[in-house]
Amino acid sequence: MDVRKLQKIAVTALEDIKGRDIEVINTTRLSSLFDRIVIASADSARQTKSLARSVQDKVLAAGGRIYGMEGEETGDWIVVDLGDIVVHIMQPAVRSYYNLEELWAAKPAPRKKSAAAGG
Repeated sequence: MDVRKLQKIAVTALEDIKGRDIEVINTTRLSSLFDRIVIASADSARQTKSLARSVQDKVLAAGGRIYGMEGEETGDWIVVDLGDIVVHIMQPAVRSYYNLEELWAAKPAPRKKSAAAGG
């Protein structure tokens, strides 16, 4: 399935169950493992599970494939592997702590000058 179509299906599935702060990060220049990361927030473990199930159901209905799903036991952070896209559904505290947006940012954060380096 085309990555743009797969991305649209995943984002729509998250929006349908009221996923919040949905972000899509293009990782084609950063990793050969996948082309996109989709990150969404959920207000509870029940909602993370519902969002993950919605993504899974909509992708399968469209003829896509689910390669794996992790984190359903606790519901704090669920990862849905769609092959070319990896969907992360997180509760806000977990999302803030791991800050995947910064980790996968296309531009590195500016380096702080240390006192030892004379700056």
